[in-house]
Amino acid sequence: MTDTAVHSDKTEPGIKAIRLRHPWRNTFAVVLLIIVALFIADAAMRPAYNWPAVGKYLFDQRISQAAFVTLQLTVYSMVIAIILGVALAIMRLSPNPVVNSIAWVYLWVFRGTPVYVQLTFWGLIGTIYQSIDIGLPFTEPWVSFPTRVALSAFILAIVGLALNEAAYMAEIVRAGLLAVDSGQEEAATALGMSWFQTMVRVVIPQSMRVIIPPAGNEVISMLKTTSLVTAVPFTLELYTRSRDIAAVTFETVPMLIVASIWYLFFTSILMVGQYFLEKRFARGIGDRRPDKKADDATAALTGVTPVIRGGQPTAVLPPTDPHKGER
Repeated sequence: MTDTAVHSDKTEPGIKAIRLRHPWRNTFAVVLLIIVALFIADAAMRPAYNWPAVGKYLFDQRISQAAFVTLQLTVYSMVIAIILGVALAIMRLSPNPVVNSIAWVYLWVFRGTPVYVQLTFWGLIGTIYQSIDIGLPFTEPWVSFPTRVALSAFILAIVGLALNEAAYMAEIVRAGLLAVDSGQEEAATALGMSWFQTMVRVVIPQSMRVIIPPAGNEVISMLKTTSLVTAVPFTLELYTRSRDIAAVTFETVPMLIVASIWYLFFTSILMVGQYFLEKRFARGIGDRRPDKKADDATAALTGVTPVIRGGQPTAVLPPTDPHKGER
């Protein structure tokens, strides 16, 4: 009679997950909802908000035109700021000490002074330089025309906003360029690419995933910073226009709400665009799915597909030879 060995596989009992309770978190959420509901109810009935006046002036022609001017200021200023910011970022990365120092001084000046002060300075440029002369130094100018005629308040507002924003965009672009591994540039050089081709085809596309989030924030910030161009003075943008209407109608709070609604509308559009741009340039970055092929290869090697249990370290060992004993 031979003994029969009975092998029984012992499996661990399944883990019963119990959801952790957060009574204080739920209580705090309920309190917040009550506060928000009370604020909305109070705002709906408070006479100072004057919601009929908000509806009356929300799509007023003067407000609509001012909103379009605000959008123009934002777009033109950001286009110039991005171009100048890229140039300044490249200058900051240059090994030439003169080029690097000039870019550093530019950033030091425009980041170190308030944008309102800069806009006020640009508004006084016609007083400082009464005329713009074109010609050779120390000779009679070929062409000369008054500064106030050549540079309108709208142009000065764009110049002031763009030059200030370029200093911040330069640091954002520089951070994005430094985030790209240096081996990418070396590989492109080994393939015979020129410096320009390397930047356009290799470095800048990879740096966009780092540049876009803060750059999107800067665009939204620029939209709101346009309210300061009254320092130039330029009075046709959204905030100043709504303030002028309020000075006549004595509806200060409703006009502020009107301006805020337009700002929120533009900001929401910009945030949606930023989301899709980030999603576009972040392809292949982030969480990845488990590599099924790797698991299949491991199963072919050991004969067992590895299963990782919660809280247990797992190691995959090669198959053992019964004649040679366990390794």
